[in-house]
Amino acid sequence: MRGRGNARSSRALAVSWCPATWLPRLDMGRLSRPRSSTSHRNLPHLFLFFLFVGPFTCLASYSRATELLYSLNEGLPAGVLIGSLAEDLRLVPRAAGRQDQLSQLPERPVAERNPPLSFSLASRGLSGQYVTLDNRSGELHTSAQEIDREALCLEGGGGAWGGSISISSSPSSDSCLLLLDVLVLPQEYFRFVKVKIAIRDINDNAPQFPVSQISVWVPENAPINTRLAIEHPAMDPDIGTNGVQTYRLLDYHRMFTLDVEENENGERTPYLIVMGLLDRETQDQYVSIIIAEDGGSPPLLGSATLTIGITDINDNCPLFADSQINVTVFGNATVGTPVAAVQAVDRDLGTNAQITYAYSQKVPQASKDLFHLDETTGVIKLFSKIGGSVLQTHKLTILANGPGCIPAVTTALVTIIKVIFRPPEIVPRYIANEVDGVVYLRELEPINTPIAFFTIRDPEGKYKVNCYLDGEGPFRLSPYKPYNNEYLLETTKPMDYELQQFYEIAVVAWNSEGFHVKKIIKVQLLDDNDNAPIFLQPLLELTIEENNAPHAFLTKLYATDADSEERGQVSYFLGPDAPSYFSLDSVTGILTVSTQLDREEKEKYRYTVRAVDSGKPPRESVATVVLTVLDKNDNSPRFINKDFSFFVPENFPGYGEIGVISVTDADAGRNGWVALSVVNQSDIFVIDTGKGMLRAKVSLDREQQSSYTLWVEAVDGGEPALSSTAKITILLLDINDNPPLVLFPQSNMSYLLVLPSTLPGSPVTEVYAVDKDTGMNAVIAYSIIGRRGPRPESFRIDPKTGNITLEEALLQTDYGLHRLLVKVSDHGYPEPLHSTVMVNLFVNDTVSNESYIESLLRKEPEINIEEKEPQISIEPTHRKVEAVSCVPTLVALSVISLGSITLVTGMGIYICLRRGKKHHREDENLEVQIPLKGKIGLHMRERKPMAISNI
Repeated sequence: MRGRGNARSSRALAVSWCPATWLPRLDMGRLSRPRSSTSHRNLPHLFLFFLFVGPFTCLASYSRATELLYSLNEGLPAGVLIGSLAEDLRLVPRAAGRQDQLSQLPERPVAERNPPLSFSLASRGLSGQYVTLDNRSGELHTSAQEIDREALCLEGGGGAWGGSISISSSPSSDSCLLLLDVLVLPQEYFRFVKVKIAIRDINDNAPQFPVSQISVWVPENAPINTRLAIEHPAMDPDIGTNGVQTYRLLDYHRMFTLDVEENENGERTPYLIVMGLLDRETQDQYVSIIIAEDGGSPPLLGSATLTIGITDINDNCPLFADSQINVTVFGNATVGTPVAAVQAVDRDLGTNAQITYAYSQKVPQASKDLFHLDETTGVIKLFSKIGGSVLQTHKLTILANGPGCIPAVTTALVTIIKVIFRPPEIVPRYIANEVDGVVYLRELEPINTPIAFFTIRDPEGKYKVNCYLDGEGPFRLSPYKPYNNEYLLETTKPMDYELQQFYEIAVVAWNSEGFHVKKIIKVQLLDDNDNAPIFLQPLLELTIEENNAPHAFLTKLYATDADSEERGQVSYFLGPDAPSYFSLDSVTGILTVSTQLDREEKEKYRYTVRAVDSGKPPRESVATVVLTVLDKNDNSPRFINKDFSFFVPENFPGYGEIGVISVTDADAGRNGWVALSVVNQSDIFVIDTGKGMLRAKVSLDREQQSSYTLWVEAVDGGEPALSSTAKITILLLDINDNPPLVLFPQSNMSYLLVLPSTLPGSPVTEVYAVDKDTGMNAVIAYSIIGRRGPRPESFRIDPKTGNITLEEALLQTDYGLHRLLVKVSDHGYPEPLHSTVMVNLFVNDTVSNESYIESLLRKEPEINIEEKEPQISIEPTHRKVEAVSCVPTLVALSVISLGSITLVTGMGIYICLRRGKKHHREDENLEVQIPLKGKIGLHMRERKPMAISNI
């Protein structure tokens, strides 16, 4: 969408600056029209701006400051054209029909200007939010951020020219401005342009009441046309006609209407106007919907519930339903007997409806003394005994008085019916404590406790009088012998205050004429401390997680005591077996623990608590508290050792049991379940999680690796899980599983030329062998076990070094091939291993026919094997191994470890094996050399000093 807001050029202000004077020079031609106060307010800001750009302005011939004003509606989409600064500043030819009175530079197209024009905001501030400026064409467009006038001007407040964009709203007007500072470059076309964008309001907000329920109270005597302001008018962020314009009621109830008043600030307030006569007694409340409507097109509405309450005034007086009531009373009626009750009604509320009753002054004093009127309830009771001289008819005029009212009047006509015969008399004489006709007995009184004597008699002396006890209760009325007409009232059962506190019985006397008389006896039991407190739960099973916070709440004890008053007041105390860090509030019964509990230290606590009442003597009961401390995962798995060492013979079978890794976890349940795993070397070793058994998946070869260092991790089953690690060292013990390996001679088919002139005792050659085992398993001995040749016994081998020397001088008959079968044997346990090699010595002055010698070598030699065992040597033949000073120690420790493996012995072996392995690896890295022990004094030919043929 592409559109354009209404744009017009404002008055232009030209200001030039020079360091010589620092005074602004006004272009009066540009001030021909009246300037707004805003332009004058902006002069200080322009002064400060050119103060900082002074070096540029002084180089220019002149500079101009210009204001442009645009207007557009709020809520426009992105890309709407607001205005073209280049056209409105007359920097480019204007479109047809557009005129501007601003005098600018000569009009040339932007493309023809060299250098080209550049438009930019003075600073970047908020410009990217609301508008975009094309740096080349100078066109202003709306950005993707939608402009909301209410959000900008109601929240942004007053703006200024201090940045590239600011917001301005005048409290005295409805204007809402975006203020921009734009620079036009290069220097020869320099312009400092102030752009004002007026944001026009649209009707995009509905009126809204601040509360959803509005209450207005109107007295019921309010006259017609009474005006009451509604204190919560609706608010509309829009302005002008888009704001709230009018109010109306959905239902006026034919009693009300609404009026709207506007103050000098333009604010509209709704007023409720009474249009009819109100009567609270007819209807005390009216409910309607108040609607606020703005002036937009179409208009938007807002509503709230309006409740109109009618307040009471004293506009009603008491009224009796009947003007006269007729009642009768017997002459033998007892004092306190209700005679009649009058009631008046006042339709008002509260104090306006309070009614008091009184006798009229016309009522004789004798009638007032005989009949008592309750001024609050209007009940008339017999106040004194009716005598024989009392008038038979009494006219009681009763007034009902209300506040501010004339009393209402009614008459009670009381007729007394006289009894012809005098009734029997009942004369009580109380034994128990009696006050105002109420007998007080303690609940722990024993059975047959006497209460009172009753004398029954006939005043006329003519009739026989009988009596009996009427009513329920543990009482008995029986004749008291030997007297006549004397009766004793006593208890028959134990009494319990907690079951029943009050009894009402009657002693009834009647004569032969059938005339009855009752004497009401009220018995009030007094409470004794006969009940101990009772816990609702005699056994309290509680739980709490360990590591609790100090003073943690455990439970609230509750015990009941059926006794009353202080006898039923219960206090709570800890038993003597309770630990000191438990606390019990004696009043509330709240049980707490003051310290942090540790399940691993103690899992269960069992102690007693007491509930004691305040009676005399006090009674108490005991309950048992069983507190179980629940486990939390606060303990990591713990290995019994930080480091484990195991000695395992090499070639140990796969999945054989190497050793047990013992680990414990002090927690319980899942928190104490421990899973073991191998962190490293898991491709070789595995551990049984349940038993902790460490196994090797494959057979281990000491010659490939003499020791292994593992890390085993133990993880418990808690949430979150805790873990720990332990170091496992596995040392492989050597077994004699490698026979000696002969390195020289390299083959049974090789031979050596020995000159006949060789002197006796001279070294001829040597046999060189190595053994990959260690210790005694690597100690090598050499021996000749077979000979063949002209005189093969002329040669001897050193059992330790393997050097072969000439024992006797060679004769003419000794020429030819001498073959020695050499046995190379170790000293391993339990079976020594050996290898054999054939040493071929050709005695001659020269090798003239090699094919002949080779044919001799290919023949199977007939050699008799000598049974002589080689001499055992305790020193190894490895020259490199001889350098290892700890080999004797290793031999001794290996023997000892077979019987009892201890940690110290194992570590010694481990250290020595590591040192031996280091030297052994050095041997492997060296080239195999075959030195001869001693100087070989052979007469060498120039062609072949020493000929060794390898076939």
